Amino acid sequence: MAMRTENPSVVASLIRWSLDNRLFVFVAALLLMAWGAWQTTRMPVDVFPDLTAPAVTVVAEAHGMSPTEVESLITFPIETALNGSPGVRRVRSSTTVGLAVITVEFGWGVEVREARQIVAEKLQLARSSLPPDLPPPQMAPAASVMGEIMFVALTSDRASGSDLKTTADWVVRRRLLAVPGVAEVMTIGGDEKQYQVTLNPERLSTYGITVDQVLKALRESNQNAPAGFYQEGGQEYLIQGLGRLQKPEDIGEAVVAMVGNQPVLVRHLGAVGIGVGVVRGTGAHNGKPSVVFAIQKQPGVNTLELTRRLDDTFASLKTSLPAGMKIETKIFRQSDFIERALDNLMSALRDGVILVVAIVFAFLLSWRATAVTLVALPLSLMVAILILHALGASLNTMTLGGLAIALGALVDDAIIVVENIMRRLRQSLSLPESARLPVRRVVFEATREIQGSIVFATLIIMLVFVPIFFLTGVEGRLLAPLGFAYVVALSASLLVAITVTPVLAERFLLKDPTVLVHREPRLIVQMKAWYEGALSRLLERWQLVAGVSGVALLLALVALFGAGRTFLPDFNEGSLTVNVTTLPGTSLAESNRMAQRVEAILLAQPEVVATARRTGRAPADPHAQEIYASEIETTLVMKDRDKTELLAALRADFSTLSGMSVVIGQPISHRIDHMLSGTRANIAIKLFGEDLYELRKLGEKVKGIAAGVPGAVDVALEQQADIPFITIKFRRDAIAQYGLSIREVADAVETAFAGTEVSKILEGQATFDLVVRFDPVVRDSFEAMQSTQITTASGARLPLSALAEVSRDRGPNLVSRENVQRKIVVMANVADRDLSSVVEDIRAQVERDVKLPTGYYIEYGGQFESAREATQTLAALGSLVMAGIFMLLYLAFRSTRDALVVMLNLPLALIGGVVGMYVVGGMLSVATLIGFITLFGIATRNGVMLISHIRHLIEVERIEDARTAVIRGASERLVPILMTALAAGLALVPLALAAGEPGSEIQAPMAVVILFGLLSSTALNMFVVPSLYLRFGEMTKER
Repeated sequence: MAMRTENPSVVASLIRWSLDNRLFVFVAALLLMAWGAWQTTRMPVDVFPDLTAPAVTVVAEAHGMSPTEVESLITFPIETALNGSPGVRRVRSSTTVGLAVITVEFGWGVEVREARQIVAEKLQLARSSLPPDLPPPQMAPAASVMGEIMFVALTSDRASGSDLKTTADWVVRRRLLAVPGVAEVMTIGGDEKQYQVTLNPERLSTYGITVDQVLKALRESNQNAPAGFYQEGGQEYLIQGLGRLQKPEDIGEAVVAMVGNQPVLVRHLGAVGIGVGVVRGTGAHNGKPSVVFAIQKQPGVNTLELTRRLDDTFASLKTSLPAGMKIETKIFRQSDFIERALDNLMSALRDGVILVVAIVFAFLLSWRATAVTLVALPLSLMVAILILHALGASLNTMTLGGLAIALGALVDDAIIVVENIMRRLRQSLSLPESARLPVRRVVFEATREIQGSIVFATLIIMLVFVPIFFLTGVEGRLLAPLGFAYVVALSASLLVAITVTPVLAERFLLKDPTVLVHREPRLIVQMKAWYEGALSRLLERWQLVAGVSGVALLLALVALFGAGRTFLPDFNEGSLTVNVTTLPGTSLAESNRMAQRVEAILLAQPEVVATARRTGRAPADPHAQEIYASEIETTLVMKDRDKTELLAALRADFSTLSGMSVVIGQPISHRIDHMLSGTRANIAIKLFGEDLYELRKLGEKVKGIAAGVPGAVDVALEQQADIPFITIKFRRDAIAQYGLSIREVADAVETAFAGTEVSKILEGQATFDLVVRFDPVVRDSFEAMQSTQITTASGARLPLSALAEVSRDRGPNLVSRENVQRKIVVMANVADRDLSSVVEDIRAQVERDVKLPTGYYIEYGGQFESAREATQTLAALGSLVMAGIFMLLYLAFRSTRDALVVMLNLPLALIGGVVGMYVVGGMLSVATLIGFITLFGIATRNGVMLISHIRHLIEVERIEDARTAVIRGASERLVPILMTALAAGLALVPLALAAGEPGSEIQAPMAVVILFGLLSSTALNMFVVPSLYLRFGEMTKER
């Protein structure tokens, strides 16, 4: 035998067993195909594998406290408690007015459930060090990084804002949360319905009642009394005291105190009614006010299935909505992107199969032989899908991409087996009948003859994919399923080639006309004749062949190292996420007006079909925005312009808007950015230090530098600025003089200006706040605030200015922290240039022009960081894989020389691969790197097949002349090598042509690199390898 396998008898025994048990092999193959096809329809379908990093978000509300106070009292204690947790990678926090959002990121190996348990325990410990009068911090629900799978809007031409919000929160949201797979539903927009008691300071003074007494009375007047059971006549009665407040009249009748034996009721002290609460966020659909719902899914849930369930829920909801209200569901749907992406990939798979069929038939010119060969294709795919399902994988653009890239390679082993069996059958039939071997023996020997080459070639292809499984982070989660699908499908194809293919060949090929005529088709005869002539001329000129190849390789290496670097290619999601920020301190009304202008510009574009705008903050939203920020989800249907032109037009229009910063992203891409760096942009430049004002000054400098770098767009500095405050500094001496406490005055101030929530009013299943407040006119002006009346226990009325110093001040609006350090972030996206070089330019200029004070430092985060880590991992493991390939080849040939000659195919493949990379934009991304990895495996297969056959001719068939052996060996392997290369290459053409289409963003660059690399490696393999083998090979050297 020319090649050794680790245990040749195992493979040979499997071939023999298959031929002896034909019926079993037939039935097993049919059952596997049927089972695989059935399972395919049931597997979960998603856009990407689950990329969710193990992270837990903690949200702590703090009732309008200033950011620095929230930082000291809430953020810092929680951060301190969480930082020592096992497996924590990074703790980020954002502290704004009345809110702290702390995100704890764990190592990629930590389970989300375990992470949540750790955080819950640590929060329990931290609770004792938090202010007791604040609500306890809450963990946000575990949601997928794919984020909002759908935006819907509840609109009405006639309903009031509070009716709309009430229906949204208590009817629609509840139904949506009941749908299995939904993690969270955030609503924004409309008006919050409240039961309000508006106190009159003059009446409080008349009756000598303080605000505290009113608050206490209302808290105690809203409860039922469970009073046990009563039995009578063998029946049991539940005793229940009903004292809950149900309508404004009940609230008005609550007793506050007794004055002169007369009860003073709440209605005596002010007006009781239903009103709307303070709004901190607004929503709009296509520019019209509405309540916008952001629906998030749980990790691992099938998006398409969940979308179908949600659509059914919306259909049933429409009938139960109040008159005039309707739900708009065609705003943003992630399922549209998934369906488009999967349709594109399925089309590429279909067209690839057609091309493979065509190329196999063109060479074999026999429908029987073609059918026998192509059985390997659906059978390998179905076995791969069954294994993927058994391991819990979903069907997504990555696993389908892996199968699409493997498509041509899946028939390679079968092609080699069928071609060799046909050749040996022809040879057998050309012998006298007495000298012919039985058909089964011919098939067995022909399969066994090339078993070594296909087993080792497949092992090598599997080996080159090993580095992908060592990638960590987002890139590992994204690409490992692609590599796994490829390797599993290829393993299945090898098993099919040595079991099913020989069985089918024995049954159907003997009666094939192309075998019976005892000769090859004319096209192949002519091709071989031309090739033998060209090869015999080049064999003597091995120096010229090697020299030309060496120069081409050198040029390819120079081009490779000069290529731009990026992490992932741009996705084409068919939608945009536009972030708008105005100056901190801007009121919600003004921020809303400015965001409407951005929305109007978007809606004026013919490609924009729907927008959903969220301005300000939705209650309990962990992705809390300030009221001066807006996020607009925009759905596109592309027309005459391409996406680049549309974005350029939008950026030009947005540049005319003064006083606001607009950043354009895409829903999934910007969430991946946010997960990588905590910032929704490609590049995050983080400045760390203690003083907020110094950080702002440095941030402005860095922003100026970044904005001047070519390729950097949407450059923005995190909106940290001083916002105006009204500071009320209590005078302890004055408060004591009037017999009041700080708490009483603080309660009176909170009630006067913000309103104090004292209880909840139940309306069926809905609950509404009961709020005590002063007439809003007390907030009309600074002077009105100073003269707000505070009532003492004796009935005296004092202006607030008598008890406190009321002054105007300024303070920071936001404090960002990471790993217990304050920070400020400069964000930038990249357009028309590669990510890596933009970052390097910014870094070089910042190091040169920005002098950092002691204790201050800069970190660069974002996609390029992951790209660098991925490249380093692949490069380090790549060298080990090279060593592994060499060891496998040495094991196969027991010759260092032969192993090295076969490995020549790697640089030969690199030449075409680099050309392919420049055809798709000249960017070395993780996608093109995986293309090179795949290419190296496929290219090595050609060399293995060629050298193993030359060795077979010399060792087994005893050909003495080395030159004859090389020419005959190369000629006899020409057809299977061309067939396998063309099948693998042409199967990739549909994927390569789908570049830029949704779902093909990662696979298309891979396909182009593999396609061009196959062209160069196959062409050069057929001339360079034989020439150098004749000169340096082990077998030829001995002759």
